[in-house]
Amino acid sequence: MTTVATTTPSKAARVIAIISAVAGLVLLIAGGVTWGAVSSHLADENITVSGDAANFAGDPVTTPWAAFAQADIIAHHALEATDGKTYAELDQDDPLREVAMNASFLRASLFTSVVAFGVAALVMGLGVLFLLVGWALWALGGKRRVSIPDSAARTTPVVPSSSTPPTAEPGAPGTTPAV
Repeated sequence: MTTVATTTPSKAARVIAIISAVAGLVLLIAGGVTWGAVSSHLADENITVSGDAANFAGDPVTTPWAAFAQADIIAHHALEATDGKTYAELDQDDPLREVAMNASFLRASLFTSVVAFGVAALVMGLGVLFLLVGWALWALGGKRRVSIPDSAARTTPVVPSSSTPPTAEPGAPGTTPAV
């Protein structure tokens, strides 16, 4: 024979589950919109990965990978034009300093878009995580039926029959050793 116990749902767990799920949806949508906006703005610039790039040659720069590839080849071209010298290594009156400076600015802009893509991906990942946490809390906070066998459900505690207080265990603090 078994005993069936039904627990009531936890309202606090359900409320937190809903808040978590809504936050997850907001984060997922915000990350997706950000990813799309960065991609769209890069597409509006009509940037194409240089034909001699190691990866994505000829592709439009609309993804973080293409932006990174274009930034990498810009650095390569700038170092070729300046005989391997960076902006800081060129003399102030060197006309190649402007080439190095423009390359540096272009690379920084492309790396900024790479970071924006990364933040968008992070936010989308957090959105998925919040949705999963919300789902788990909703499931854990719900009503449950539990079957307990009667032998496990009814155990009677052992009560001492005498009215003397229980003795402390040997070696317990506050006890005197037996002689």
